[in-house]
Amino acid sequence: MMDHMDASNLKHPTTDLVDRQSHKALLLGMVPITIRQAGEPAARRFIEFFTANIRNPNTRQAYARAVSHFFSWCEQRSIALYEVEPMLVASYIEQHPGSAPSKKQALAAIRMLFDWLVVGQVLPMNPASSVRGPKYVTKHGKTSVLEGDQARQLLDSLDTHSIAGLRDRALIGVMVYSFARVSAVVGMNVGDYYQNGKRWWFRFHEKGGKVHEVPAHSRAIEYLDAYLAAAGIGDQTHSPLFRAITRQRTIGTTRPHRTDVFQMIKRRVKRAGLPASTCCHTFRATGITVFLQNGGTVEKAQQIAGHESPRTTKLYDRTHDTIAFGEVERIVI
Repeated sequence: MMDHMDASNLKHPTTDLVDRQSHKALLLGMVPITIRQAGEPAARRFIEFFTANIRNPNTRQAYARAVSHFFSWCEQRSIALYEVEPMLVASYIEQHPGSAPSKKQALAAIRMLFDWLVVGQVLPMNPASSVRGPKYVTKHGKTSVLEGDQARQLLDSLDTHSIAGLRDRALIGVMVYSFARVSAVVGMNVGDYYQNGKRWWFRFHEKGGKVHEVPAHSRAIEYLDAYLAAAGIGDQTHSPLFRAITRQRTIGTTRPHRTDVFQMIKRRVKRAGLPASTCCHTFRATGITVFLQNGGTVEKAQQIAGHESPRTTKLYDRTHDTIAFGEVERIVI
């Protein structure tokens, strides 16, 4: 039984003829038994779904985990691939232990995979296409948000006499002053911080291959310039902008993973005495909230954040929280 597929190993196949067979064998070992029993075309199509169809590594990992759990569930019940029907998919989603968003993501992964199998003529129809997921509508984001003075407290608490402190201040500064996702920030090269006319800009490579450019805030410029001067990498335009710190507490050559940034933030927040719920996404929500509190519009915040819909931007807006808290005190009994 395949309990869990290691999606981090689902890289794009090498073109090296020497390694091709061993690479194929490695990938086949990750294919669920239910798929393998359906024959080589099904197994090949399954591998192609992750290696050729899904470009974003985070999506690839999440979808691999979702379909792995689904086919493990099918295997436990001796259900063959060709026996999967809409009612069975609906039953799986119904008993799924996750939250409503997790169930919706699982259904999306299963539906996309079966679509891929249908297009590849492995199956005649998609058994998940008619299955409806749980209703989930939210008008208020759950991401932890810092007050403006709390964000300032965190930035001021960083030791700027060390390269680690300078890097962390610049990294957090870029996130909070540009509303950027952590994955987009750690994915920046030195050349993605560039001058256009009299202004400095950030270039972010977002999900789906989208490139998003934002003017750099003066504070973010200050933090980045100090970090680049100390790191001595300002002329290395095609190399990583933010780099991992070595065991010798010097600047390395590789990018930190977003989980490394998450752990760094947790350490920094704890030392600064700020809420333990603070995470990477906190700075995106904090920046948007402070921007709106100071007269910015949702439309402009949407443009800076690179959101497709203003409804997404509004999920990060906590400007009405204090109003709500004050209003309840009107209930005088």
